[in-house]
Amino acid sequence: MKPHLRPHARPLAAPENIVQGDRYRITALDAGLLRLEYSGSGEFEDRPSQTVVDRAFEPTEFHLTEDEHELELHTDRLQLIYDKRPFSAEGLSVQAKGGVSNYRSIWRPGLTLENLGGTARTLDEADGRVPLENGVLGRNGIAVVDDSRTVLLEENGWIAPRRPGAQDLYVFAYGRDYRAALRALYKLTGPQPLLPRYALGNWWSRYYPYSAEEYLALMDRFAEEGLPFSVAVLDMDWHLVDIDPSLGSGWTGYTFNRDLFPDPPSFMAELHERGLAVSLNVHPADGVRAHEDAYPRVAERMGIDPASKLPVNFDPTDPDFLETYLEELHHPLEEQGVDFWWLDWQQGQVTKLPGLDPLWLLNHFHFLDSARNGRRPLTFSRYAGIGSHRYPVGFSGDTVVSWASLDFQPEFTATASNAGYGWWSHDIGGHFFGVKDDELATRWVQLGVFSPILRLHSTADRFIAKEPWRFGEVARRLIGEALRLRHRLVPYIATMALRAREEGAPLVSPMYYDHPSDEAAYGVPNQFMFGTELLVAPITSPIDAETRLGSVNAWLPEGEWIDAFTGVRYRGGRTIGLHRELDSMPVLVRPGTVLPLAADGRGTDLPDRIELHVFAGGDGEFTLAEDRDDERWARTRFTYRDGELAIGAVEGERGTLPGERAYVVVLHGFADAEPIDLGALDPGSEHRVGLNGEPADDDVQERLFVLLDRAHLANPVKNAIYDAVLAAPSPRDAALELIGMVLGPAVLGAVTELLLAR
Repeated sequence: MKPHLRPHARPLAAPENIVQGDRYRITALDAGLLRLEYSGSGEFEDRPSQTVVDRAFEPTEFHLTEDEHELELHTDRLQLIYDKRPFSAEGLSVQAKGGVSNYRSIWRPGLTLENLGGTARTLDEADGRVPLENGVLGRNGIAVVDDSRTVLLEENGWIAPRRPGAQDLYVFAYGRDYRAALRALYKLTGPQPLLPRYALGNWWSRYYPYSAEEYLALMDRFAEEGLPFSVAVLDMDWHLVDIDPSLGSGWTGYTFNRDLFPDPPSFMAELHERGLAVSLNVHPADGVRAHEDAYPRVAERMGIDPASKLPVNFDPTDPDFLETYLEELHHPLEEQGVDFWWLDWQQGQVTKLPGLDPLWLLNHFHFLDSARNGRRPLTFSRYAGIGSHRYPVGFSGDTVVSWASLDFQPEFTATASNAGYGWWSHDIGGHFFGVKDDELATRWVQLGVFSPILRLHSTADRFIAKEPWRFGEVARRLIGEALRLRHRLVPYIATMALRAREEGAPLVSPMYYDHPSDEAAYGVPNQFMFGTELLVAPITSPIDAETRLGSVNAWLPEGEWIDAFTGVRYRGGRTIGLHRELDSMPVLVRPGTVLPLAADGRGTDLPDRIELHVFAGGDGEFTLAEDRDDERWARTRFTYRDGELAIGAVEGERGTLPGERAYVVVLHGFADAEPIDLGALDPGSEHRVGLNGEPADDDVQERLFVLLDRAHLANPVKNAIYDAVLAAPSPRDAALELIGMVLGPAVLGAVTELLLAR
């Protein structure tokens, strides 16, 4: 394979970490990570695999005792007992230390372990929950990855099958130190790559036979309406689909439909001029047929007479075919303007080579190939097992338009992090079937704002589309606001993307990562942290008929929390029902949080004007990291402490930043809440500004009046509620009084949320 198709790997473990016998080899890669191999032939595998690319961990301290028949190995995190025979439940055990469980924290071959779940290959046709594959985290502190059947990577970059009969297992025994287990996973299997900055903005996609003129007109209308997009995806109708049946189905194609796109390079150049990256969908399974523009070149390279018109079959086990496939089919289109490919593989997991999943192979080589010109690499494809995080972004498939689909997606996204898979892209709004529902569409886009990727997509149905103006006025306005907010968040998300690569911390993480001993953290699977600062509890069910509010049961860790949209302050350490109008969903921060947003949210470039959102009531800091997809990083530290906001001098590559950058300080929960326009600041100096640090009073009565005024309740009931609150000596007493009234649970929950927030 050509040099750019040979991945960087460090497959050899430190000799000090290895304990070996005639037919077994045990490698203590880390205090909580063991590699266990058994080979009847006595041959062991030192090549990297499709899953594991780095075994060069630092020497690990362990204590070993053994005799002729048994060995026992201890680290700070685990204990292994092994009888030196073929792996069996009777002869091999690994126990996670740390007191998580006396008997459930033991793994034996063949034993099913409780696992916190990972992700799934696809959500195609899902209408709600689907089964999940395992990740590397277990609530009882131990999990196993079986790497015995994956393919291996040769030094020349090509693949090879495993020796038959050998076992190759990785045991993660980190107790409930979930973040340490993930760091070990990323060390073992490779870090999460950085995405191009444009991928963090909004993507437009639709299965629809657009013409070039129609597509550009749509992009122009988005711009006119202030709806920002950074990625333009064309589904399969970009290529010829109506072909002679003797040549194939038309599902696979590499030749632009000139009736729709008479000048493809010009069309893609127009998209680039509008600030959009371009992705084309490809279903490669049918190989290359005689009607394709590239067929003569491909056929000749594969030893087929082009005059025969015989198909060039798709065979990913043939390195000559793979290089031809990339160089003759994809590279010419990339030269015309394609930025990355949507690899839409749906044809199973079997090839001529045992253990080779064609989806994994496509992901692997397309990703490596996309970096050949020095660009930040990117693919768009499906999940193909542990290690797939190396090939972002994931495409989760064609879900049904339904509340059940929406309700599963937050959990699906957060739990994927347990397998290291941090960059899922869903069909925001759902793909097909279902019923048009303005509220559902709005809630789905709101979730998309706080998802790894926000990509609007739908099927080829004239009545299913995601243009905001296809919905009612309220939904249209709110979807537009959400799309603009996503682009304003890009500086924050890009910083978290760097953290994901450098620290092994996925952008979206379940609540139990940082609160592993809190039972309640496991009871809110739809709730997650979005980076370091934002706690997100999406609303994924319809509004209540009486309150006219959507709701979600959320768990707030100890301490105080502030809703970034409503400003309501909450006492943590409890589970609470949160109720919101359609224009808001719960996104909470800690007092003292400093959150940097782009001021205008038009594109995804480094902004020349930044809003610093500061939340009263505590101290905090945030370091903004920025580059232009070139690893020339500039870092700016913002600190709020003792009523003073400090904007630090830029560290690193100051030339990365815009020539002039202005700042606006936006205050939340302060007694004096007027924004402070600081104008352009010298990046080489620190700047300080004093703020009125006193938090504003939270007017519970006013909030309660607004809630009741919009509720669909009998007016006497509204007055009874309001009078009871006015008469009570304290909000807690008022809540007790209301519990005695005959109120529906949604009404009681919404009212007591406000009364008992603090």
